[in-house]
Amino acid sequence: MSYLNKNTSVLGLRNAKHLLRRASFIYTKEVLTEFATLTPEEAFNKLIEDQTDKWAAPYDPRPETAPDGYWLSSPNLPNSFDGQFRKRRIVTSWWWYNAINQNSLRQKMTFFLHTSFTVSKDNGAGTSTHFYDHMKLLDFYAFGNIKTLSKKITFDNAMLDYLNNTQNNARNPNENYAREFLELFTILKAEQIGSGDYTNYTELDVQQAAKVFSGIKTQVDRSLVDTDTNLPIGRIQINTHDKEDKTFSHAFDDTIIKGKDTDDGVVEELSDFVEMVFSKEATAVSFIRKLYRYFVKSEWEEEIETNVIIPLAKELQDNDYEILPIVKKLLISNHFYDLDDTDASNEIIGSILKSPLQLLNEITSFFKLDIPDPDTDVEEFYSFFNFIHNFYLAAGGMNLWSPDSVAGYPAHYQAPDFDRHWFSSNTVLARYKLIESFLTGRNKIRYNGKINVELNITTFIQTTITNPSLANDLITELADHLYPESISEERKAYFAQNLLEGFADFYWTDAWVTFERTNDDTIVKTRLSALITQMINAPEFQLM
Repeated sequence: MSYLNKNTSVLGLRNAKHLLRRASFIYTKEVLTEFATLTPEEAFNKLIEDQTDKWAAPYDPRPETAPDGYWLSSPNLPNSFDGQFRKRRIVTSWWWYNAINQNSLRQKMTFFLHTSFTVSKDNGAGTSTHFYDHMKLLDFYAFGNIKTLSKKITFDNAMLDYLNNTQNNARNPNENYAREFLELFTILKAEQIGSGDYTNYTELDVQQAAKVFSGIKTQVDRSLVDTDTNLPIGRIQINTHDKEDKTFSHAFDDTIIKGKDTDDGVVEELSDFVEMVFSKEATAVSFIRKLYRYFVKSEWEEEIETNVIIPLAKELQDNDYEILPIVKKLLISNHFYDLDDTDASNEIIGSILKSPLQLLNEITSFFKLDIPDPDTDVEEFYSFFNFIHNFYLAAGGMNLWSPDSVAGYPAHYQAPDFDRHWFSSNTVLARYKLIESFLTGRNKIRYNGKINVELNITTFIQTTITNPSLANDLITELADHLYPESISEERKAYFAQNLLEGFADFYWTDAWVTFERTNDDTIVKTRLSALITQMINAPEFQLM
């Protein structure tokens, strides 16, 4: 079977929807129409084109008497500013705003790296400035080399704080970062086969890795800058580094990394350690499985492991862990578009339950919501982001850039439910109330306050849908763009009752014609709001 062979056909609408949902945070009718005329490779190449951030830098309007403003570029110490929790949220809003204004794979890949090298902005990531540097580091390597990132992130100030490596000293070792580096970030634990032996590494390896990492500390003032990324990094405190040789277990072929007693020597030890870990097939396989779960499907059969996962892992290793060629091969393959078999029971299109972030971004971009400009309407923007961050996303089970544990979001790793974690009795209210909040401009999840964004559904339908006066045509066009697959005539008739209220089709046509003649949208707005609410909250829209 031609699992990883290139799909050279023109995408068409169905496959354009599939690619954009999996590889971008932008989802509009106009972009879908454009991508439907492209081949997968042409579409992929558009998704990796350089784009400029719409919002150049985060801004803090507090305190009102003397705003901290663009505090990230201030010469003052990062920890000298008050409101670090708020400022980390502002940094998050900066990332989100740029993500929904760029039709790019970069933001999806940056977030993928976040799920692979987890730092929680609200739980130990240090100052907001260091958290911003962390985000910029992931963005820098979004299309780059994940082995190199594994070296660089060890000197990342936010990571050094988050996993306590800044407290890791030769005489008082802290194994937290070393353990997570092996167990969660790179080679993964695998099955335990003995006391302290987890197949891919052992407890001895955790201890030795901690010795390699010892003496690497945070640099609070950001005065040290990495020459490759031009980003601030941590420092080496050589008198707290373990200078003895590090002897690893049979899992790493009893490798010995020579201990060093200089700053350059510590960097060499780190490089030798990462090269050792990444020389193992299990490390490459772990990253490909993460990629597959993120872009394609949460679960797969043995034939996919054999014909997709393992070949991609070998190619990743052979290419020295350059990530973009592997992502490209996967996203333009026959397999990604489910063209490699005739088994209708294991479809890839429509197989993933949308995360709260994906659901939000699709609604925001598809319905062209007028988001306040963070440069010119800063208070209104932060008020709106407060709604989506503190009410919608949090209640939907996704504390953005702040998962509950270093393992990340359960949807990305926790079997057997995986992405089904996003949909539960605890999260469903937020998902269902989101579109109602946008249609009314009020926080329908809690408190009913204004959210500074309101969807004018009448204007959207009037300017976007080809034949809005015909109920069946209107619903068909909406469904064809909103849902992964076409829906049946029976399903269309079900949705049409929101417009027809039990009457014949001309009932809606008359209402629409009256609206266009009088410009009074009282009746059509009520019916369209009911229709959109039902279509967005339908099972079909929850999937991608």
